[in-house]
Amino acid sequence: MKLQQSQFSNVKALVVGDVMLDRYWFGAVDRISPEAPVPVLSVKKEETRAGGAANVANNLLSLGAECELLSVVGDDEAGREVKAILDRYGAVSSLTIDPSLKTIVKLRMVAQNQQLLRADFDQSPSDEVLAQCLDGFERSIQRADVAVLSDYGKGGLRHVAKMIQIAKDSGVPVIIDPKGDDYSKYRGATLITPNMKEFEAVVGTSQSEQEFVTKAHKLREDLDLEFLLVTRSEKGMSLFFGQQEQLNSPATALEVYDVSGAGDTVISMMALTSVGGYSEQQKLTLANAVAGIVVGKLGTATATIDEVIEKLAES
Repeated sequence: MKLQQSQFSNVKALVVGDVMLDRYWFGAVDRISPEAPVPVLSVKKEETRAGGAANVANNLLSLGAECELLSVVGDDEAGREVKAILDRYGAVSSLTIDPSLKTIVKLRMVAQNQQLLRADFDQSPSDEVLAQCLDGFERSIQRADVAVLSDYGKGGLRHVAKMIQIAKDSGVPVIIDPKGDDYSKYRGATLITPNMKEFEAVVGTSQSEQEFVTKAHKLREDLDLEFLLVTRSEKGMSLFFGQQEQLNSPATALEVYDVSGAGDTVISMMALTSVGGYSEQQKLTLANAVAGIVVGKLGTATATIDEVIEKLAES
């Protein structure tokens, strides 16, 4: 399979969901604290990246598509930093400011390429602000070829069922990265992309491959989904569709540094291939290719269209 640099340049994606600021403190550990038996990180470098739904937007742009992002941030430094990063990406961002909200921040402390600790600062948006976002979604969906709903369980997709219906009424496929143990709210979506842990939180663990397959087909049918993609770490990915059909793709990463944000990259590729007449096998191959690229990078990362082209050429 071959791709061109302009492969996805005609795709207009609409991303909605929880955005956050990913902070990284990089350093070295060479002693234990005298105050408690914990390592002391000597911070050498700090970085900030836009995470959550903003990372999905960045991935779509890196793959060459156009992207509009709808989300909520607080009236604070972190929210302004997210906006500045999105502007640098080139995303069209409609960030509603909730004065009562503190922008979600994830702080990761890293030494020798290993994460020591992650600290999360979470808060849910107000109902009034989310109602404004729903109005914005109704307007923006008219300009989109595909909608990506990035659910990080932070409250930004409280109206996800309504969004699915609005998109379906507009003839726009809806691709969802799910969270939680109640997937009924995603009923009618085109595709959801849980990882194995998320999948098992909903259907329970499986004692055999056949039991896993049976549960996957049942979940897809119960939720009236066109596709169900389960990412399975070292086992690669499994795509379920049609009349009890299934495709598997083995993991392609030679070395895994960090799985942070890998789901964002996978859902971005699945969104882009949901338009344009790609076969199920092509969708799975491309999704697995981008996953293999980003898990070889440290932190919240993206796969560029050039990297995907190179990856396909190697295989």
